[in-house]
Amino acid sequence: MSYFLFDNKKVFYNEFGMGTPLLFLHGNTASSMMFFEIVEKYKDNFKVILIDFLGHGKSDRLSEFPADLWFYEAQQVIAFLKEKQYSNVNIIGSSGGALVAINVALEAPQLVSKVIADSFEGERPLKEFTKNVKADREFSKHDDNVRMFYQYMQGDDWELVVDNDTSAIIRHEKEIGKFFHSELNDFQPDILLTGSKQDEFVSSISPTYFEKTYGEIISKIGHGKMYLFGTGGHPAMLTNPDEFYKISMEFFHAQVFEESN
Repeated sequence: MSYFLFDNKKVFYNEFGMGTPLLFLHGNTASSMMFFEIVEKYKDNFKVILIDFLGHGKSDRLSEFPADLWFYEAQQVIAFLKEKQYSNVNIIGSSGGALVAINVALEAPQLVSKVIADSFEGERPLKEFTKNVKADREFSKHDDNVRMFYQYMQGDDWELVVDNDTSAIIRHEKEIGKFFHSELNDFQPDILLTGSKQDEFVSSISPTYFEKTYGEIISKIGHGKMYLFGTGGHPAMLTNPDEFYKISMEFFHAQVFEESN
């Protein structure tokens, strides 16, 4: 197993395949294991890179996650890319990992070629989610399927990871309230925003949540596209793996595709 140091702690990463670097960034309460199956599709065309953010997966644990979690994780990614002397990296970030990917591209655009940001809530925390997150997480601990997911992602100390993440989400909304430090109109790389119209986290708020939220982001950036899947849950890239692979390859190779179903 390979590690790099950040804040004097070991961050796990794995690399395989050949070609242009393609970095996958996992979401909250998850680890790089969430991409276990889908990354196999990319290894013949890219040098696939997986990272477990500090406090997750095979990386060193933290006693507490910082409130500015997604910016802190972006700093880890930037440090890794600089240490490995990578540039023109393609990034796929899903859910919380999408927030990290956008932060990386905003803070270090010289390192990034293209970004796919999948299934994320927008520029600011979703109040409908954060106000219930503590109760929802406690409930999830008693769901056998969710417990299995947590343990598969994190190992036997999964509950510590989940509790740390819950605390960070609550403190972030109270203390910070926005995901990005830089303005979106400074975003330089090509970007594709993806999501599912049936995403369980946002479809109950509005059936057109992603159309509106992503549309506003693209307008602020001044370039970019969105692709919304008609079916599937959260995250879209894992509930529509074959179609997501197709549109992602078209995006990375600058081929033409339809913007939405």
